[in-house]
Amino acid sequence: MEKVVNVVGAGLAGCEAAYQLSKRGIKVKLYEMKKIKKSPAHKLDTFAELVCSNSLRSSDIKNAVGLMKEELRMMDSLIIRAADSTKVSAGASLSVDRTLFSEYITNEIKNNPLIEIIDEEVTNIPQGPTILASGPLTSESLSNSLKEFTGSDYLYFYDAIAPVILKDSIDFNKAYYKSRWDKGDADYINCPFTKEEYINWYNELIKLESVEAHDFEIKVFEGCMPFEEMAKRGIDTLRFGPMKPVGLHYNGMKPYAVVQLREDNIIKTMYNIVGFQTKLKYGSQDKIIRMIPGLENAEIIRHGEMHRNTFINAPSTINEYYQTKKREDLFIAGQLSGVEGYVESTASGLVAGINMARYLNNLPLISFPKTTSIGSQAYYISHVSENDFEPMNTNFGIFPQLDIVTKKADRKMAYVERALKDLKEFKNESKE
Repeated sequence: MEKVVNVVGAGLAGCEAAYQLSKRGIKVKLYEMKKIKKSPAHKLDTFAELVCSNSLRSSDIKNAVGLMKEELRMMDSLIIRAADSTKVSAGASLSVDRTLFSEYITNEIKNNPLIEIIDEEVTNIPQGPTILASGPLTSESLSNSLKEFTGSDYLYFYDAIAPVILKDSIDFNKAYYKSRWDKGDADYINCPFTKEEYINWYNELIKLESVEAHDFEIKVFEGCMPFEEMAKRGIDTLRFGPMKPVGLHYNGMKPYAVVQLREDNIIKTMYNIVGFQTKLKYGSQDKIIRMIPGLENAEIIRHGEMHRNTFINAPSTINEYYQTKKREDLFIAGQLSGVEGYVESTASGLVAGINMARYLNNLPLISFPKTTSIGSQAYYISHVSENDFEPMNTNFGIFPQLDIVTKKADRKMAYVERALKDLKEFKNESKE
């Protein structure tokens, strides 16, 4: 009998899973509803659209997400290959041209003879081998079907998108190029505040009107906290967060606070405001952004938005293979599975795709070594307490402790060396 897998959702995890399945000779029916019905956060018809930010975060291998990217390269990840091919200048982070990145992945998927694309909304969990990767913006009907399947209420939080500015509207008499601590090639545009400017700006910010969520309870993920919510925690919270001025002095000037802008496309015409994900009303965004030194005449080509992110209670629902405990031929990947972040979603799709192929070929499912970033994430979300579960980015805090004594300065590199060694051995032993 021909082996076919339904993959629901052509986001990062869904495309990665489909690609990994096709590499192993498995046919895929990839369902994507964007041409029929878009969520409020999506704009493109192409696959793997980046909504929140164009950054896949740190490229430094001594950072857990930088290590995860290197592990994914070793496993031939389509998503990371696309990111490497469409990257823009962003200092020590891997940031991409959103449009080219999405087009690269779409072309790879559409030209794959083993992948059939079905432009259709899936309203119920399909029968037969299925990977659900419908993302944090899963439609209401499919959400209800999954809620019925899991037998419990969803957890959820709200995610926020940062505004994007047209570069030509930035005043470079006030703004300047520089990367923090001069790492990279001065890839960020910096808008510096004096103390007086910052206090006036802050006092205006905390008075502005936000879009109110309609759900009974709002749970905001810390990594995507709207900047106006951060501001309510205290006048210096932003100065020690996304507006931290440290390492950004310029021409002898030491700013009191700094707003940074990062390239959003390869031709460098659009820049997003780093850390300024927001749920402010559009008029409020216009007002507060144009109070930033250098952005007085800013042309905002995409306002920040707030949208609901939905995810399962992973430890009660899936195992470290991303396979559901109630149904062997159903896997859940991406942010819907309870991982957080672009790279983390990609990793979950890769693991789910590999294990679905093994399931169909009657091979034992495989757990990536817990000493790797990919494996520690899978183990964490499937073993943490159900009562305390909340999505979390990859970090060395969820890795097993080192079994050697190292100096503090050498500890992260020791994690990296162990992870890459163990992954290489795992690949050879598993023949994956």
